[in-house]
Amino acid sequence: MRPAEDATDFPALSAEFADRPTVSALADVPPTHPPRFLLLYGSLRERSFSQLLVEEADRLLRRMGAQTRIFDPRGLPQPDDAGHDHPKVKELREASLWSEGHVWCSPERHGAMTGVFKSQIDWLPLESAGVRPTQGRTLAVMQVNAGSQSFNTVNQLRVLGRWMRMITIPNQSSVAKAYDEFDDAGRMKPSPYYDRLVDVMEELVKFTLLTRDCAGYLVDRYSERKADGREIAGAASLNSHAKSKD
Repeated sequence: MRPAEDATDFPALSAEFADRPTVSALADVPPTHPPRFLLLYGSLRERSFSQLLVEEADRLLRRMGAQTRIFDPRGLPQPDDAGHDHPKVKELREASLWSEGHVWCSPERHGAMTGVFKSQIDWLPLESAGVRPTQGRTLAVMQVNAGSQSFNTVNQLRVLGRWMRMITIPNQSSVAKAYDEFDDAGRMKPSPYYDRLVDVMEELVKFTLLTRDCAGYLVDRYSERKADGREIAGAASLNSHAKSKD
């Protein structure tokens, strides 16, 4: 075993911006409204299986007491082909700001998410006028497949969620041969795929209830506080406090 290194001297640390996380900062806050979710899908087909899976997820979320919005990507321009004041762009951004969690579902096409889906995320800025439409929100990822089960797209969606500074839940859904999993009315048939969908939505609601009221604290970063000059009350004594106990 290596000997413990000195934990009292931090020459590179700006102590006035450094936090010391505590359980009290994550204390329960009485809920003021049901959890709110934005659901996105990645196909424009008349019978879109990513849309059908999202609609099934929407039903489950509402059964669990959540409020939901499904964004219709029809009419959304390609990124940089219109201004931020385009009605569909404004609708998407406002829905993300309203939400506390997202559900993303894309078909897998040529081993990747579709351009229809990616364009929606590309219209969501990491930051705009000091507001971040995705940071700190929970995320569940799903994909539908025309053939055998694959995880290429959900893996890509996880990378994208991390880039958008979201809290992606561990569980996920990948539906193989999606054309066999829905009836003529567009409802998902009983199957292990449906059971997994229920699992994912339950987990998403639980993680959202745990994190939504402290999301700002969870994603509050030392480097950004330092860049903005936002000091933490009492933080400047971090080094001196540690040294006094040495």
